[in-house]
Amino acid sequence: MHVNIVFLHGILKEKVFVEQPQSFEVHDRKTHECRLNKVLYGLKQAPRAWYVYIDSLLMKLGFTRSNVNPNLYFKIVQGMPLILVLYVNELFFTSGEPLIIQCKRDLASEIEMKYLHLIHYFLGLEVWQRHSEIFLSQEKYVVTLLERFGMTKCKSMNTPMEMNFKTLCDEATGPDLANPSEYRQLIGALMFLVNTRPDI
Repeated sequence: MHVNIVFLHGILKEKVFVEQPQSFEVHDRKTHECRLNKVLYGLKQAPRAWYVYIDSLLMKLGFTRSNVNPNLYFKIVQGMPLILVLYVNELFFTSGEPLIIQCKRDLASEIEMKYLHLIHYFLGLEVWQRHSEIFLSQEKYVVTLLERFGMTKCKSMNTPMEMNFKTLCDEATGPDLANPSEYRQLIGALMFLVNTRPDI
């Protein structure tokens, strides 16, 4: 589900002042400033204020925040788990249909939301859903990665390391990499790929 005007839901805990907005100035008080009661887009406190708001709302609805990932929430209703994942202004549910429908109603009574149907592609993960199973893949991400780094015609290997380790060590002491930034980007992209391929 998609939360509309996400950052405008947050309430500021600290005092934040802004200059008088254009076309709304009080001309006899030009030195005065406006104190914000609620969050505005672009305010650096906006993401944190939104998270505090949605976290308290989910706790009020009976969810428990995961100790491992603060964006993962769950609750057990009559022996059935309901899992919710929060990503900025997107909420992803997994559970039985009746629990999801009730959770959507509860959330919609508090915040304006839009239902986006089943998830198909998210952050490089392709998602296929069938009755009683979910399949995750990063095939599209891998193909894009190979094209980006010019490796579409590379040879595959059974092991990710060269068999002749001595030669590899000798090459490592040679000249610097042609583009160390590109190497770092490749390693970062491979680390992201571990989401569905822990064998890499």
